[in-house]
Amino acid sequence: MSPEKPSCPTGATRPNRETEIVAAARGRVPVLFDGGVRRGTDSFKALALGATAVGIGRPQIWGLAAFGQPGVEAVIDIPNREFEQLMRQSGSPTLATITRERVVASTRR
Repeated sequence: MSPEKPSCPTGATRPNRETEIVAAARGRVPVLFDGGVRRGTDSFKALALGATAVGIGRPQIWGLAAFGQPGVEAVIDIPNREFEQLMRQSGSPTLATITRERVVASTRR
């Protein structure tokens, strides 16, 4: 990785199902990533691997159940702040600049 293109470690050690789905879609249909998204890093990685959009439904329900509207606002705000911070750290000023090159697979098992 060159210094002008920082990246985000994925924690993945092998190709994942998401990349296979994006490849199979070949841009003909939008790819929505929904499930297991809990942090801004999850959203960043999904978009970098080719997702068109990312859903974060369950945390909103937890926030609503625990604290009502302020809880929903908090669980939306936290991953948004994480996502924005990661965009800055990776040198991605726009959503369009979030690409596969911004993500590196972990060598840990």
